[in-house]
Amino acid sequence: MFSNGDIVVGEVIGTAILILFGAGVCAAVTLHHSKAKGAGWVVIAFGWGMGVLAGAYTAAPLSGGHLNPAVTVGSAIAGGTPWSKVPLYVLAQMIGAAIGAILAWALYYAQFAANAERELAQPTLGIFSTGPEIRKPAANLVTEVIATAGLVLPLLCFGQNQGIGIGQVPGARAGVYGSGINVLLVALLVVGIGLSLGGPTGYAINPARDLGPRLVHAVLPIPNKGSSDWGYAWIPVAGPLLGAVLSGLVYRLAF
Repeated sequence: MFSNGDIVVGEVIGTAILILFGAGVCAAVTLHHSKAKGAGWVVIAFGWGMGVLAGAYTAAPLSGGHLNPAVTVGSAIAGGTPWSKVPLYVLAQMIGAAIGAILAWALYYAQFAANAERELAQPTLGIFSTGPEIRKPAANLVTEVIATAGLVLPLLCFGQNQGIGIGQVPGARAGVYGSGINVLLVALLVVGIGLSLGGPTGYAINPARDLGPRLVHAVLPIPNKGSSDWGYAWIPVAGPLLGAVLSGLVYRLAF
């Protein structure tokens, strides 16, 4: 079992790396005067996937590399993570997500400043958090539930496959992954979710990934940054948590 200190350190560092890569690729594709400007959705999906690869591989020895409250809740329902540890994981993930968002802003500081100086400044929330292409709360919520189940249920089921064994099953020590190849598999899974399921809402699939950077967007001194869209903010939190609960229950019933 991971110690409380290791959980905090691992999840803060790992989630910060995840968001640095993820918000970083969104900034690279979105902001003017970036060499990746306009590179498109495929680049964004792979950028997030590589963020998962880097963050989870870094955090796995310390905390199991959840990096996502939905993964933590799904694991707890499946019996792999003690419920007593869940609040600690979630708090560390939120802190790490906020740190990663601040680092991405600092890295692209000159581009944010140049964007604000343009006659038609771009809204910047999409660099930090998600938003729907069509704003229909019920449909947006369902999208996040399904997309998160597409992440969490395979993660739980990896432990049932010989040679993959990610340690989500009860009694395992390795946390979510257990080996380098498994981290790569999860990173590719996230890329696939982005490409196949991410179009309607931007695939938060992670409450900390959306809420932490949204809070940072609200407080950072970004000129002409636009709204932080708090009216939508509950969907990328509630949807992934519901998807995690559904995944955990399906795992317990079927496997």
